[in-house]
Amino acid sequence: MIAWSLDACLACEGVAGVVVAVPTGCEHGLGGRARVRTVDGGSTRAESVANALAAVDTEYVAIHDAARPLLTPELLQDLVAVLAADSDADAVIAAAPLTDTVKKVDGNRVEETLDRSRLWGAQTPQVFRTAALRAALDSHDAATDEAMLIEAAGGKVLIHDSGAPNIKVTTPLDLRIAELLLPDR
Repeated sequence: MIAWSLDACLACEGVAGVVVAVPTGCEHGLGGRARVRTVDGGSTRAESVANALAAVDTEYVAIHDAARPLLTPELLQDLVAVLAADSDADAVIAAAPLTDTVKKVDGNRVEETLDRSRLWGAQTPQVFRTAALRAALDSHDAATDEAMLIEAAGGKVLIHDSGAPNIKVTTPLDLRIAELLLPDR
């Protein structure tokens, strides 16, 4: 899945290089790829991102999870363009509008049905102004995605429809679906 994501990143016009945070001591086989650098990951997501960010010296940086292997170069280019077009924004995230009815629950009791017309599922890639992400990482460290850190720091996060399926692979069935969709990319 890392290779699929790397291929898409490296095919994106304007990508200077890719930094991959890998578990310390992990045999990953990424050393021979041009424009790919590995760094040790941390014990948390925030530590892994900070370690990778230390190797970045560009104005923009994209954070992407290999768990979303259907990334396309076009999506990454679109995200950079959206962020570049809004000088007040600190970040832009790929996302998809939710189609399921969403229930807020307490235990097994429904408390509320949320208005799905205003709900989006956050995805990666997420593109940031590098300085804004560094500042947000320095001031906060608990988040399920880096856009939350920008939000907590009072920054402006934009949303961009990811369009085509950009599924997250968390189960064997997800992997099978991704393998079926990948040839169409």
